[in-house]
Amino acid sequence: VQLVESGGGSVPAGGSLTLSCTTSNYANWCMAWFRQGPGKEREGVAFTDDGDSRRGYADSVKGRFTISKDNAKKTLYLQMNSLKPEDTGIYYCAAEVSCAWMPVFKRLDTVRYNYWGQGTQVTVS
Repeated sequence: VQLVESGGGSVPAGGSLTLSCTTSNYANWCMAWFRQGPGKEREGVAFTDDGDSRRGYADSVKGRFTISKDNAKKTLYLQMNSLKPEDTGIYYCAAEVSCAWMPVFKRLDTVRYNYWGQGTQVTVS
């Protein structure tokens, strides 16, 4: 399974970016975005379930970020608006076959995912 992120870059505070994650094996998996800021641990940002019917977000990004899937393109997206300097970090796409229901905070734990992309840098200044 390959996950390839793209769309990162440098933007001013208040700006927007859309990240993409293309997959080699889509198969209605549970997918998520994580990020790792400088000197920080990797944290969950957003997830969508296998049918894209349930989505969850970290409190820090609610109302600003939107996760979505395009099954035909085998691509996961993260639309990021009203970006803040604290959103700076490397953003990773993650996937897992099993998508059993669990609270959002558990679904946004790194241990739930076995497949990871290489990351894309987002810098907000």
